[in-house]
Amino acid sequence: MKVVTGVVGNDIHVVANRLIDISLEERGFEVFNLGVNTYLEEFMDAVIETDADVLLISSLNGEAEGWCRDLQILKSQYDFKDVTFMIGGNLGVGEMNPELLVPKFQKYGFDLVFHQVDLNEGLDRLEEFLEAR
Repeated sequence: MKVVTGVVGNDIHVVANRLIDISLEERGFEVFNLGVNTYLEEFMDAVIETDADVLLISSLNGEAEGWCRDLQILKSQYDFKDVTFMIGGNLGVGEMNPELLVPKFQKYGFDLVFHQVDLNEGLDRLEEFLEAR
């Protein structure tokens, strides 16, 4: 199973990105890590180029919302029906209601949304989602 991953927007959390990469590889995924400071369009291009099964975007600085709002628009331009879209990390900044983040990101087009969830728990749930699919 192929996964494109990386850190969205102006986020430079290299260590967390590397831990995600290592964890995915340990679970048997073929990983294409785009690194940090990655634009949404670059993620989409990489999914197409690698024929990935999963796009896993991470964000720790909490600014993912501003970078990911156009996901649904970009998804509509291509045939991504077999791709699982996942985002995780710290997805909000300032005073916000964390319970509203999951539906908000699902509206943007993500299948799986994990705000401040342990990495292994998130990857367990990804594997369960893929098996059920």
